[in-house]
Amino acid sequence: QVQLVESGGGLVQAGGSLRLSCAASGRTFSSHAMGWFRQAPGKEREFVATISWSGSNTYYADSVLGRFTISRDDDKNTVYLQMNSLKPEDTAVYYCAAKYGSMWFSVSADYWGQGTQVTVSS
Repeated sequence: QVQLVESGGGLVQAGGSLRLSCAASGRTFSSHAMGWFRQAPGKEREFVATISWSGSNTYYADSVLGRFTISRDDDKNTVYLQMNSLKPEDTAVYYCAAKYGSMWFSVSADYWGQGTQVTVSS
C-alpha cells in the first residue's frame, strides 16, 4: 500500500516557477514508477511526466517538455515536479501517482494523491 500527499501548489504569475512535492508512505516506494498528471476545469485528466523506479529515466508530455522536470528522492520517499516558465494553460489540479514497475503514460495508476491546485495568472 502506498499513500501519496501532494504539496506546493499555489498562485503564480505567468513566467514564474513552482515546485510540487509528493510525499509517499509505504516501504515499496522505490519499486514504483511515479508520475504527475493534471486536470483543468472541464477537461479530462492528462499525463504530464513520469519517472522510472530507478530514477534514471523520465518522460514528458510535449506541452511541458523543456519547462518541467520530474525527480525523485527515495531516501525521503518524495517525488518532485519543478515547473518553470509557467503559462496560464498550465492551470489545473496536479495529481501525483504511483504504479508498480515501469514508467507509464496512460491515465491510470495503482495509487493517486488528492491533488494540489496550480493557478497561473496572465
